[in-house]
Amino acid sequence: MAFNKVTLCKLSADYCPTIEQMEDGKIRIGENGEFAYLTTDQWNIFIDNVKAGKLDRI
Repeated sequence: MAFNKVTLCKLSADYCPTIEQMEDGKIRIGENGEFAYLTTDQWNIFIDNVKAGKLDRI
C-alpha cells in the first residue's frame, strides 16, 4: 500500500475526513471520532471498482 494518510479536502486533517492505513493493515475512514474500518481485502475491492469505472465522481 502506497499511502499512510490522505485528507479528503483542501483543509487540514483537523477539519476534514481522512483515510488512514493503520498499523494492523486496516483502513480507517472518517473524522471526529466517527470511523469506519475496512480490511485490506475490502479496500482492494473498493479500489478495483474505482479503477474499473464502477464508481465515479458525483
